[in-house]
Amino acid sequence: MSDSVTNFSANEIESAWQKSQVLVEALPYIRRFTGKVIVIKYGGNAIVDSSSSVDDSLLSFAKDVVLMHSVGILPVVVHGGGPQIGDYLMRLGKGSEFVDGLRVTDAETLEIARMVLVGKVNPEIVTAINSLASVAVGLSGSDAGLIMASAHSSEHGFVGKVDLVNPAILEKLLNQGLVPVVATIGVDANGQSYNINADTVAGAIAAAINAEKLIYLTNVEGIRMVAEDSSTLIRQIDANGLRTLIEQGVVSGGMIPKVLSCLNAIANGAKSAHILDGTRDHAILVEIFTDKGIGTMIRSDDLGETTKEVG
Repeated sequence: MSDSVTNFSANEIESAWQKSQVLVEALPYIRRFTGKVIVIKYGGNAIVDSSSSVDDSLLSFAKDVVLMHSVGILPVVVHGGGPQIGDYLMRLGKGSEFVDGLRVTDAETLEIARMVLVGKVNPEIVTAINSLASVAVGLSGSDAGLIMASAHSSEHGFVGKVDLVNPAILEKLLNQGLVPVVATIGVDANGQSYNINADTVAGAIAAAINAEKLIYLTNVEGIRMVAEDSSTLIRQIDANGLRTLIEQGVVSGGMIPKVLSCLNAIANGAKSAHILDGTRDHAILVEIFTDKGIGTMIRSDDLGETTKEVG
């Protein structure tokens, strides 16, 4: 009886060669970012109700986080949950009022926001990551004084602004080989809770922990010179250039909170910030492990070395 023989098609062999090239391209970036903190803001729009099983998009995100962790990078996940909060308010017959893009939050709405963010969305993300590797730990800004907050304004109710980030709990978890997953509820000195914009929290945490990168996963590919024209994607820009685009009105609408948080993070300790389309599978890996990247990279004005080719 002859030994069994396994044959591979030419396409399968070519695919294997292509994968080897990807690994070779990724190697210098893996070496460069080993031991470095990368803060990832995972938006509520990317999180689908997964009461029965882990959603495919959430699982794809979890795989990226676990791969980064496996090669020695230190990810910190910050998540929102605006759509989920809105859905629960609707189920309870309670409407949503927005002022300057922020949901007006009375005491009842705050309790719903806490329930959704801390009790539902955060465990879903933690569970997805831990289904691949038992490394994720869920917490909120109220844990160990992580996020000290105060009222954003009187008309917004219990919407908060970040007064101080104490990264000690994050540093302890990272030193233990764990991945912190942060729900964006903060507290003041009297123990009053506030719901805080996740973009703002991610930027503040990235600055406080001197992150190598701050990554925003959103539903657009990055910053464009012309919003409707994908061919005008800005692949790389420094902080001064971005400020100019804001003044010129090129950056507007929902992108403004993200870019302002990027600028704040870079000005206060983070090395670079990235805005990319989180609806595409493995967008994080393409952005940080390849020469070209996939989104918009924002760097400090005095940073000579870049992580992506331009062209």
